[in-house]
Amino acid sequence: MDTAFDCLVNSYIENKVGLAEGFITEILAAHLRANLLAFHSGKQMKAAGIGNNAKFIENKQVRSDKIYWLDREHNDVHENSFFDLMDEFVKYLNRTCYAGITSYEFHYALYEKGSFYKRHLDQFKDNSSRAFSMIMYLNVDWKEGDGGELCVYHPSENQIINPINRKCVFFKSSELEHEVLVSHQQRMSITGWLKRS
Repeated sequence: MDTAFDCLVNSYIENKVGLAEGFITEILAAHLRANLLAFHSGKQMKAAGIGNNAKFIENKQVRSDKIYWLDREHNDVHENSFFDLMDEFVKYLNRTCYAGITSYEFHYALYEKGSFYKRHLDQFKDNSSRAFSMIMYLNVDWKEGDGGELCVYHPSENQIINPINRKCVFFKSSELEHEVLVSHQQRMSITGWLKRS
């Protein structure tokens, strides 16, 4: 896995956005996708909101995806395999970059046709614990025109990232504004944050 980790971190150092194809295995991606779809069909995914704690609100003019948090307490073998991978990546990041990551949080994210997430920053105004944002896509056979691309706003230009299955995106949570463009097909991912205490 160090090759994928190296690819992610080296591209982050070069461009402030790390990209790695095939970051999670085909088998794990398939199981996580099946989990997401099962939660969706069971109506367990909830409308995502903006803000945190008392400032949390739902605003479908800003964000219209649905989410479900991953948790080791679910005792799901595939979620735990994903967490094992994240544990290894955190160890790698702390060892090679002295990142000081102490925890993380991840959720499944589902964008139905017509869903989007307007331009935003991932770090809360009153809580700076989110250090890095990570997205791992679960979209098989994504093609041009399906929408749901990630648009990252750099000072001089915008970067468009296609949500292709098993691709991982990595960037500093406090640094880059970004948005999810309108999805024209169902768009699936696992999204989360590496945190410092």
